Amino acid sequence: MKATAKNKDKAILDNSNQLIDAIDQLGRDIAAARDGIGRLIYGQSRVVEETLITLLAGGHLLLIGVPGLGKTLLVETLGTVFGLDDRRVQFTPDLMPADILGSEVLEESEKGRRAFRFIKGPVFCQLLMADEINRASPRTQSALLQAMQERRVSVAGQYHDLPVPFHVLATQNPLELEGTYPLPEAQLDRFFMQVDVDYPDLEGERQIIVNTTGTIVPEPVQVMDAKALIEAQGLVRHVPVGESVAEAILELVRAGRPETSDIEDVKKNVSWGPGPRATQALMLGVRARSVIEGRLAPSIDDVLALTHPILRHRMALTFSARAEGVTLSGIIDRLCDRIA
Repeated sequence: MKATAKNKDKAILDNSNQLIDAIDQLGRDIAAARDGIGRLIYGQSRVVEETLITLLAGGHLLLIGVPGLGKTLLVETLGTVFGLDDRRVQFTPDLMPADILGSEVLEESEKGRRAFRFIKGPVFCQLLMADEINRASPRTQSALLQAMQERRVSVAGQYHDLPVPFHVLATQNPLELEGTYPLPEAQLDRFFMQVDVDYPDLEGERQIIVNTTGTIVPEPVQVMDAKALIEAQGLVRHVPVGESVAEAILELVRAGRPETSDIEDVKKNVSWGPGPRATQALMLGVRARSVIEGRLAPSIDDVLALTHPILRHRMALTFSARAEGVTLSGIIDRLCDRIA
């Protein structure tokens, strides 16, 4: 099957007309998916776009916003629109790794023979919602590290592959910090994007009160399936990226590292900067965004549009910078000025 998929990808590459047609068709499919999500999620067009970019790039998403902004509904709607097997886990301080990954149980047959059998946990799905992920202990949070990077888990020395595709969409509440555990840098880096969910605009909130408080509530409709999403993720990797865009990505990311930056604010105020995963994420992200926007190749504008959500969780300020009121958003703006 893998060989067949590779041959299909090569055939697409060998025929530029086929590639153009495939990208056009994908753009129409994603537009239909966006419309389907828009039937339930109002006033969050930016959040929906960045979420779709993350899925097309095959990544994981961290949604941060106050309660009541539709984060959970967005994940549930994505599962229906893309036809994915989705699960939801409410992260709590008493949640254990086995509650996510699964565990081995000792069973005895009718003949008296005993053997261990692995019972899969909720992580064995295609779309996992980790609700309020920072409420679980670091031990439980780390249970997702291998799953998010390798798409498999190891239990009792045995590897178990996860379904394909596999995406983690985690949520955090930025207000209630008591009883929470900040995500470690290694886990933050595994999230493709950090999307800050703001309050809806006026028209969006007007749609909310009109469409969600009546007797008829809109229902999501399936637009794509898991197989189509996998093919879309493969197609996105074939979108050509110009040398100027690639160089802009490299310049931007490397300028965000205090060790290699020539920006004084970065050297002075940033304690650690984005790693190679940020470069990879920007390359995949600009490809996916160009497809969503109906273009055949990404531009510098795509890089600028994705810099904040891709870098904001991959950088940290020094203690003195935070005491002086320096913001990470301001630092990233300085990075964007280099390539704008």
